[in-house]
Amino acid sequence: MINYLFKNQNWQSQLNDLITDPFELLEQLKLTKYDLSDDALLANQQFRLRVPRQFVAKMQQGNAFDPLLLQVLPHHLEMHNPSDFITDPLHELQANPHTGLLHKYASRVLLTLTGACAIHCRYCFRRHFPYNDNMPKSQDWLDIQQYIVSHPEINEIILSGGDPLSLTNQKLKVWLNRFSSLTQIKTIRFHTRLPVVIPQRIDAEFLQILDDIPQQKVMVVHANHAQELDQEFDRAMHDLRQKNVICLNQSVLLKGINDNSVTLSALSYRLFQATVLPYYLHVLDKVAGSAHFYQPDSNAIQLQEQLRLALPGYLVPKLVREVNGELSKTPL
Repeated sequence: MINYLFKNQNWQSQLNDLITDPFELLEQLKLTKYDLSDDALLANQQFRLRVPRQFVAKMQQGNAFDPLLLQVLPHHLEMHNPSDFITDPLHELQANPHTGLLHKYASRVLLTLTGACAIHCRYCFRRHFPYNDNMPKSQDWLDIQQYIVSHPEINEIILSGGDPLSLTNQKLKVWLNRFSSLTQIKTIRFHTRLPVVIPQRIDAEFLQILDDIPQQKVMVVHANHAQELDQEFDRAMHDLRQKNVICLNQSVLLKGINDNSVTLSALSYRLFQATVLPYYLHVLDKVAGSAHFYQPDSNAIQLQEQLRLALPGYLVPKLVREVNGELSKTPL
């Protein structure tokens, strides 16, 4: 349940109200006896803890195995990588024809408008991505526009990052207005964790911006556990649906967090309660620093079979992985 102290804060205030010190996070959760090793602290130096206090308020005090805490707390195993866990597991830099533009699939391109996120998830497949070299400025738009026009098969733009909703409404509006001139673009898709972490991001100004977009609108949020979702999330999703936004969710299969059918079934039902349909369940991308979250394919496939038995078909997410060079996600 959301802490009442956060309910009436605007999203930008909450985005700046962060915990970045692992010891402060543990103190807030009354876990002062939790021992952070030297390797865990080194992992934090390489990929800094970043978690809004509103998300921390959803964690269970005194529980060192809280599923939300485990997603953000630096771990000593991040410093011990198997050889197949690498910094660019999806080889995205090979599909990066212009600053801020990724073109991996024929009909759609992805724009990394920002490297900023509201929260740093320890399993993030772009935790090593060179965002400083891939944040498009206004002068880059002509190159991006020319590239899209020269590929008439492109009909969808995906806004990602980082998290595109960490941008101000004014900056988002500038980019969305640019897209309106491209008649070949039929769909604008947002990939974002902010409506889960800070639901107040879906504010009246942003909703009006969405209302003005001529293209179809899709928002893919990212929740891994039902505990992440609350009444403010429900409100945000309802407001999006009122603007004819299709709302979907993608999750990552994470060892010790959501790697059982009971937890994932509860997530699917909780999403449906908020009028969000489960979309993808990703097996972990083998990014350096995340191996302790990994579940082998055999476990993932068995879990998927259990979900098919437990859930109606429309609440079963597609179990997929992204394979470098493939023209779509690969089902397992």
